Amino acid sequence: MDLHFGDSKPTDEERAAVDALLGPPESSWEGADRCDTDLRWARGGREARDRRDLLLPGLHAVNDRVGWISEGALNYLCRRLTVPPAEAYGVATFYAMFSLRPRPATVLHVCTDLACAAAGAGDLCAGVEARLGPGSGVAVERSPCLGLCERAPAALAVRAGDPVRTAVSAPATVEAAVRTAGAPDAAPPEPPAVAAVPQAGDPSLTLLGRVGVVDPASLDDYRAHGGYAALRRAFALGPAGVIREVTDSGLVGRGGAAFPTGRKWQATASRPDRPHYLVCNADESEPGTFKDRVIMEGDPYALVEAMTIAAYATGAHTGYLYLRGEYPRALHRMRHAVDRARARGLLGDDILGQGYAFDIEIRRGAGAYVCGEETALFNSIEGYRGEPRSKPPFPVEKGLFGKPTVENNVETLVNVLPILTRGAPAYAATGTPGSTGTKLFCVSGSVERPGVYEVPFGTTLGALLEPAGVREGLRAVLLGGAAGGFVRADELDIPLTFEGTREAGTTLGSGVVMAFDDTVPLPRLLLRIARFFRDESCGQCVPCRVGTVRQEEALHRIVERTGADAAGDIALLREVGRAMRDASICGLGQTAWNAVESAIDRLGAYA
Repeated sequence: MDLHFGDSKPTDEERAAVDALLGPPESSWEGADRCDTDLRWARGGREARDRRDLLLPGLHAVNDRVGWISEGALNYLCRRLTVPPAEAYGVATFYAMFSLRPRPATVLHVCTDLACAAAGAGDLCAGVEARLGPGSGVAVERSPCLGLCERAPAALAVRAGDPVRTAVSAPATVEAAVRTAGAPDAAPPEPPAVAAVPQAGDPSLTLLGRVGVVDPASLDDYRAHGGYAALRRAFALGPAGVIREVTDSGLVGRGGAAFPTGRKWQATASRPDRPHYLVCNADESEPGTFKDRVIMEGDPYALVEAMTIAAYATGAHTGYLYLRGEYPRALHRMRHAVDRARARGLLGDDILGQGYAFDIEIRRGAGAYVCGEETALFNSIEGYRGEPRSKPPFPVEKGLFGKPTVENNVETLVNVLPILTRGAPAYAATGTPGSTGTKLFCVSGSVERPGVYEVPFGTTLGALLEPAGVREGLRAVLLGGAAGGFVRADELDIPLTFEGTREAGTTLGSGVVMAFDDTVPLPRLLLRIARFFRDESCGQCVPCRVGTVRQEEALHRIVERTGADAAGDIALLREVGRAMRDASICGLGQTAWNAVESAIDRLGAYA
């Protein structure tokens, strides 16, 4: 038996939001205001089911227009897509940015994650909540990382309407955040993307070289600075030649897993099952990570070109760019870039007159860290809860829509451009034999010049932090974000390579380098990490669902000095951490204990 919401009906505004996405309904079966005689049989059910992947965009459409999703709106959307309301309810409640309860049209998301917490987010939240209480017309929500760590503390205002309006306040004060929430349209403009690149103007930059140099809205400017030279070489090499160049370059994934990119592309290209898909993972939700945002805001056409090359090499004709819901400016820039590339024949049926067809669809996430895991991301695009799948089968065999799929993040893909323009040997000459090329690091926390830094692999942690200006009293550095690990202030000679960090007992992860001085209360920081993993666990597997809760409870007892003694709770933390690491389905549960373990073992936390 299916679950229905009784007689709940959508408002005219909710209906208009759904119809603007899906088009007007064609029959009463789909919810048209017509005679009910055509309800005796279903028409177009198969076609509607094939559009289930529009469920997430439909939820966004209603949430953007009204500010929340009512039972009537959800019921109408389900009827249009023939999705059982019980399943749609499970999807809608999975994401933090949606609300199924009435709330004001304006929502102010105030970041309380690591970098912002160290910059005074607690006082900011308290001040904003005191000013914007009930009756203010603004809902204040404490949010995980907004990806604005170089400008911490940060707040994001979203005002529902047609169109939805957004504004960022960062670095935020109570007064500035309140003003932004009250008048998003009048908020001062954000600084340009280049403001997040302290090395701007350095001729040695490879991935960030165009940020601040080209107009991110101009395709002509991008092409005048070397844009689309890599795609032309790709067409000259052919798909096999492109994969060979990427393989010879030694490029590995920059999202944390460090899997060889050429092997992944070859495995996808060789699968006989068709069609093939390309997915770009731009849902960088790891606390402390913002490099992909800077690329998309400052050099969006580079990502469009890189996705086109990856698709050509792997035989994909459709690509999906899954972009964080908390990145409104990046969304605007990427939409514009895709539209302009399509209008100029650089996307579509005949790219550069080569007879190759490829196009990009942009899908917005809605606030779910676990969707950074590739199979959870596939489920999200397909219109299901963003829960990871068991592997095997691997995505190169059965990925998006059950077809062979190659998935890479933004930084990995844009590395393909210098590989093709310079050649694999020249690219591999930078870095180390085991970690080739350059790496983007997101430096934040107790530093004078936070931002995205590009350095060759092999640079030491100390050499990276020196130009960032570490403040006095450095106590620890968190590598890899919440899923990474801490190192001590006397361990800054660690080489920033995949093999170097492994030997040091830590990880590069997604490139987070967050410094903390002795003014930051480490126990509270660990508690925030534990709360983050508890909130972000999808709940699918028992080790993660239960373990993240037990981890937070034990840390609470230690911090508040209630319950058992610290030694007993630390022993419990180790047991729970081992269980999560060994038995969780995906990387979220497998890494949820890493930062706490490293703080206990390397920093002597709770000793």
